Amino acid sequence: MSVDPKRAALRKILIVGAGQAGLQLALGLQSHGYDVTVMSNRTADEIRTGRVMSTQCMFATALQHERDLGLNFWEDQAPRIEGLGVSVSAPDAGRAIDWVGRLRGHAQSVDQRVKMAGWMETFTERGGKLVIHGVAVSDLDYFARAYDLVLVAAGKGEIVSMFRRDAARSPYDAPQRALAVSYVHGLGPRPEHPDFLAVRCNLVPGVGELFVMPTLTTSGPADILFWEGVPGGPVDVFQGIKDPAEHLRLTLELMRRFVPWEYDRARSVELTDAGGTLAGRYAPTVRRPIGELPSGGLVLGVADVVVANDPITGQGSNNAAKCAASYLASIVERGAEPFDRDWMQSAFDRYWNHAAPVTKWTNAMLAPPPEHVLGLIGAAGGLQPVADRFANGFDDPADYERWFFDPELAGAYLAEVQAAAGPAA
Repeated sequence: MSVDPKRAALRKILIVGAGQAGLQLALGLQSHGYDVTVMSNRTADEIRTGRVMSTQCMFATALQHERDLGLNFWEDQAPRIEGLGVSVSAPDAGRAIDWVGRLRGHAQSVDQRVKMAGWMETFTERGGKLVIHGVAVSDLDYFARAYDLVLVAAGKGEIVSMFRRDAARSPYDAPQRALAVSYVHGLGPRPEHPDFLAVRCNLVPGVGELFVMPTLTTSGPADILFWEGVPGGPVDVFQGIKDPAEHLRLTLELMRRFVPWEYDRARSVELTDAGGTLAGRYAPTVRRPIGELPSGGLVLGVADVVVANDPITGQGSNNAAKCAASYLASIVERGAEPFDRDWMQSAFDRYWNHAAPVTKWTNAMLAPPPEHVLGLIGAAGGLQPVADRFANGFDDPADYERWFFDPELAGAYLAEVQAAAGPAA
């Protein structure tokens, strides 16, 4: 994938939004010689000292996209995540299921306050134009005439309304989980695997999920405690909580009540900083990729602007990295041809090949699991290949299509693994 640097420099591209996708794409285009401008509503310092923005855990493929661009600045500092475990609570608050799968390639989480501030500074150091300004639809009308291509990578605010909801790909029209995040220091190890780090997914039927993941934050290595509560249920209690200490107290109280095995190692945790909590909810939505401006100009939506999945499967930052890599390839391959409507649609369709399996899997995990899925999750406790395959699906969600969704495929896969394991299994 190459482009004539002189020709690329003549092409002016504007990216609105300075998150994982926007900055990764901007830095990638910059490396190919494009004239790139990024617009952000916050400076690097404001991001670095602000509130946490996400619960990002990036798996091997997404991390490789960063390495390919030389943007893996924190790889030696961030905790190496080598497994992904699942626990399912029993009615007596014990564990009906508990296992961990090993990842083929390690995962990592870097607080977006660290990464986005660092990438933003790198972009400007390399000569990129950074404009600190909130953007309205009326602004985009002007920019669409001034730039060869305008990409919208800011997933919140007025400009998202330009991208119409794709009802055929959006089965939910309301939030399916209430989200509550705490970044903490002082979490103890899981005694089941003290020799390696894993993301832990704790499923509480009818109540929600607690995710625990190692991360790197502004104050060094830490852990994220992340509740996903069924709306209206006992975990849906964080709305309106402004005090970070109260947010953490509620987090721990719910852990003590529903996942005591995780609470046992969290008794002494403290928030990493005053900005280390986050709460909210949103409806998982796929949108049409092309925004039409009043003047007739067109802009292309990026990552969660057009594909916003619930974080229950931890795919947000992975999708963003894959979208940025896909769009970078589509832009470079376009050469000097216009970025017209047909090209915009084809660029999104190319990314949708990655995002469609993620969307199907994520939406399925938000619903009560069918009998055969319960069987797979249960069998993983005694069949390590099943646990490992489930864990590695977080890196390659397309694999679930081959064994997870269909009861017959699931049954055939389990029979194959059991036969290979022998009579003891």
